[in-house]
Amino acid sequence: MRLTILGCYAATPRTLTNPTAQVLEINGHIILIDCGEGTQVELRRRKVKFSRINHIFISHLHGDHFFGLPGLISTMRLLGREKELHVYGPKGIKEAITLLLKLGDSWTNYPLLFHELASKEPELVFEDKKISVTTIPLDHRIYTNGFLFKEKEGKRKLNIDAAQNYGIDKAYYQNIKNGKDITLDNGETILNKELTFDPPKPKSYAFCSDTVYDTNLSEQLKGVDVLYHESTFLESEAELATKTKHSTALQAAKIAKAANVKTLILGHYSTRYKSIELFKEEATTIFSNVLLADDGRAFDF
Repeated sequence: MRLTILGCYAATPRTLTNPTAQVLEINGHIILIDCGEGTQVELRRRKVKFSRINHIFISHLHGDHFFGLPGLISTMRLLGREKELHVYGPKGIKEAITLLLKLGDSWTNYPLLFHELASKEPELVFEDKKISVTTIPLDHRIYTNGFLFKEKEGKRKLNIDAAQNYGIDKAYYQNIKNGKDITLDNGETILNKELTFDPPKPKSYAFCSDTVYDTNLSEQLKGVDVLYHESTFLESEAELATKTKHSTALQAAKIAKAANVKTLILGHYSTRYKSIELFKEEATTIFSNVLLADDGRAFDF
């Protein structure tokens, strides 16, 4: 599982910082999460192929989280995209995007499929054989969701040495990979677990964008491997965080601790502060394993 931060600062783009966007590579999928201004430039800079992005998840309709989406969709058209693109976001996102396409007479030549969200309860919005994606309802000034990405458990790995020790013909290897037990010529049954290795433990990633401090989040986030939680402010501006329905670094750490996550990544920083290291210093007083998002930074888990 690899997370690449394309942008992680609040409000407006600057010469050296970008608003929210990130790429999650998980179990064969390359997923775009939020799409602030400048996202397609950062995708090129990080050498992420547009054609490999088939699913885009938008947390909410504040500009710093989706104003880059119309441009990205249009560029995919100019590049000759033919396969489907799925966009998941709040109700209204289809109207916003298609109006621009209509006014510019620039309809896509590929299927553009919108999945509009309105539920205030966790909702499974995507699932295949490899991953599932569930919304994380957040409390912000407008309707907002985070997203919980979970890998499905993979197949067991063939233990060739064990199979050879039992004298099992290669013709049965695929059956073993499919989870079947094997009966030898002498009638002895060899259990599948003796012929295979456990698959890697499935990984999980939770993206919590703009939200006020909400202790209820910890229940849905229990045991998540990696949590990205917004930390727009430090505790010195806690009152402002509550007023604008954002969180502080300390509050993000409290959520991580209560949910017993393995790793906390902070982001969505207000640019009023001299250094983002201040966010880590504050969070680590509550939770030890804290990483700082920054534009262009990639994390492997």
